[in-house]
Amino acid sequence: MYGGLEALFTDNQVARIRQLEDQYVGDIMDKGDPAIERIESHEKLCRIMQKQTHDRMAKIEASVGRIERILIGCAGGLLAGMGYIIFELVTRI
Repeated sequence: MYGGLEALFTDNQVARIRQLEDQYVGDIMDKGDPAIERIESHEKLCRIMQKQTHDRMAKIEASVGRIERILIGCAGGLLAGMGYIIFELVTRI
């Protein structure tokens, strides 16, 4: 019935495991308990919200990356323009 349980545990541990099994009543996910239903409902809601949050963060990350590229391009353009102005001022003096 217990297979290799005796090979893994001492006699005292096996006896205690069997005692706890005999005392246990019910199922782990007892559907009759309204608290379990509320917990499952809450967990489902949390999973949905977690996915929505993850999707929103991915969109924000993409937007931030786009804004960074635009800013780097603008900064490059400004530096090139200032370099040209400085070059013109130096060559005219």
